[in-house]
Amino acid sequence: MDNLVYNYIKENQAEILVKWMDRMKEKADERLIKQVSDHMFTRTSNEFIDMIVTNVERNHDEFIAKLSDFAEKVVRLGWPLTFVSEGLREFNWLVFEGMKEDGLITPENQMDIVYDFDKWSTPMSNEIVHIYSQTWERTVSLQKIALQELSAPLIPVLEKITVMPLVGTIDTERAKQIMENLLTGVVKHRSEVVLIDITGVPVVDTMVAHHIIQAAEAVRLVGAKCMLCGIRPEIAQTIVNLGINLNEIITKNSLRKGIEAALEITNRKIVEVEE
Repeated sequence: MDNLVYNYIKENQAEILVKWMDRMKEKADERLIKQVSDHMFTRTSNEFIDMIVTNVERNHDEFIAKLSDFAEKVVRLGWPLTFVSEGLREFNWLVFEGMKEDGLITPENQMDIVYDFDKWSTPMSNEIVHIYSQTWERTVSLQKIALQELSAPLIPVLEKITVMPLVGTIDTERAKQIMENLLTGVVKHRSEVVLIDITGVPVVDTMVAHHIIQAAEAVRLVGAKCMLCGIRPEIAQTIVNLGINLNEIITKNSLRKGIEAALEITNRKIVEVEE
């Protein structure tokens, strides 16, 4: 980078940071600003400007290291790529404006400085987009794996009895995960009765019921019985109105009654112990 621009940035870094934060707060979505404290916004902004200055100093290895750390942080904070890219453009504009005000940019050298700015900022912008995208994809991938592990757990509560509590909406992809976990878990835990608890499922439509019926049939084929628990009155009414046939599945309105029925199926019962 031209020494004129380099020296201006180094000498005015603190002032540029303050102006940059003010402008970015004006441009940012209100929800983005609210979700981080002023201290965190100031700290992260400082890191962003410091990262750019590192690139100004042509220390590429240090710049990449700082960029990777910065990308990890802003992805966690939920800053979109557009906000980060806009931040770089705003930085360039602040430097350009400041240099014009100080008389460092003249009609004679303006085109050379604009060219120099573009030659410096375009590769950096591309690097920022690349690292940010990689970090975002890695984070989303890890979150997806974690959600899959938590989306349909099969819990052995008693010998021969396992429970799968379902919470949230069931789509086709999740239904596939439920089926896989059910079949794997039934064999692994040697279950005779599997209770699917849908207390936390907000809506049971034709598609959801179809997936549940398929899961129950698959469980029956591997030698276990499937029981559907947590059928609330509004869910029961929906099932009747849709004409969904659950005759082949044992249903209970609560997990407690389901466990009691599962104990009976496995020739056991709950006995109160006298004190």
